[in-house]
Amino acid sequence: MLDLLVHDATLPDGRTGMSIAVQDGRIAEVTAGLDAPAKDKVDAAGLLVAPHFIDPHFHMDATLSYGLPRVNQSGTLLEGIALWGELKPLLKAEALIERALAYCDWAVAKGLLAIRTHVDTSDPSLLAVDALLEVKKRVAPYLTLQLVAFPQDGVLRSPGGVDNLKRALDKGVDVVGGIPHFERTMADGAASVKLLCELAAERGLPVDMHCDESDDPLSRHIETLAFEAQRLGLQGRVTGSHCTSMHSMDNYYVSKLLPLIAEAGVSVVANPLINITLQGRHDTYPKRRGMTRVPELMSQGVNVAFGHDCVMDPWYGMGSGDMLEVAHMGLHVAQMTSQQGIRQCFDAVTANAARVFGLGGYGLDAGRDASFVLLQARDPVEAIRLRATRLKVWRQGRLLAETPAAMATLQLPGRPGATSWMTAKR
Repeated sequence: MLDLLVHDATLPDGRTGMSIAVQDGRIAEVTAGLDAPAKDKVDAAGLLVAPHFIDPHFHMDATLSYGLPRVNQSGTLLEGIALWGELKPLLKAEALIERALAYCDWAVAKGLLAIRTHVDTSDPSLLAVDALLEVKKRVAPYLTLQLVAFPQDGVLRSPGGVDNLKRALDKGVDVVGGIPHFERTMADGAASVKLLCELAAERGLPVDMHCDESDDPLSRHIETLAFEAQRLGLQGRVTGSHCTSMHSMDNYYVSKLLPLIAEAGVSVVANPLINITLQGRHDTYPKRRGMTRVPELMSQGVNVAFGHDCVMDPWYGMGSGDMLEVAHMGLHVAQMTSQQGIRQCFDAVTANAARVFGLGGYGLDAGRDASFVLLQARDPVEAIRLRATRLKVWRQGRLLAETPAAMATLQLPGRPGATSWMTAKR
């Protein structure tokens, strides 16, 4: 007898009437019209079943701290960094853990079951590192948390930056991070990329760097990151996050840069909600959007994913852990409003993010982890349009969360008792 059978499901690739059979936490079979004994049977009623959502770029050590010790009045990246510097001496491990666990609850309810979070290593106490390692342990039964050693104040710019980062890795942090555009000079930024990539190669770890989160078209550390990835044989293990300066670069230089990124096997993570909030702050009009060149990168074969980055913290006072909201903003800012473009934005918070994460067992094929979401939508396009309700969320075949369907009952002349959930038959 199967543990779980979901039938009459629509899959992201467009197949309809599909059955998903689950045994021992894994997908045993995906086929049309399967009928077999199961401990639990779920009728998807033609709605979308998708692999769980993944956030490849987040800052969980700062999440839900909005207003502590004050609000970012200018809304700029630099004031956010300064505000985080004011908050760090006031942090208590217990409070940080409590906020992170609360956010993980939000995430699971939204079908977000894997998060790569950067954790600041600039404080010699490594309080945030220890706290998030504890959170990682606690949430492991229901959410995969991957930690990036992130020297927020600059690995070369801050005293003891390199030693602090190494100690964080020694404690069990998973990924080497960096912030080259925040070093004191362009030369120091390039040197930090080389140093950190060599450290990752030496330890056999992935790399994920905040790269060129700036409106300055001369901030070109993504080029150095691509070079080091290729030089050190790190292809497929390196990510450049943000890369917003690419929005301001001239087209001739970008025509050279995009193939270099593709050849080096470097992934790029854009953070639509935050990139368009923090960038372009020094512009009057015309005002730059400030997000990296998503469709152009994708057209060159670069793996591009979307991250949430911030939720209610010194940089951003909004957010709810909803990766469909991230995809929704991404398709607008990148002007990816074709049917193909919208589906690519859905991939950016699912399959593409899984590649950044290096997440094994992901997807809806037989043999993969039975970790998926039933959405109140008929396809990925509708899922993003409606930021669809996550009706049921499973991890390895175990039901983690469910939400009642969103349904309005209308009392209209001639249509009493009509109901609607804002869908349309295609």
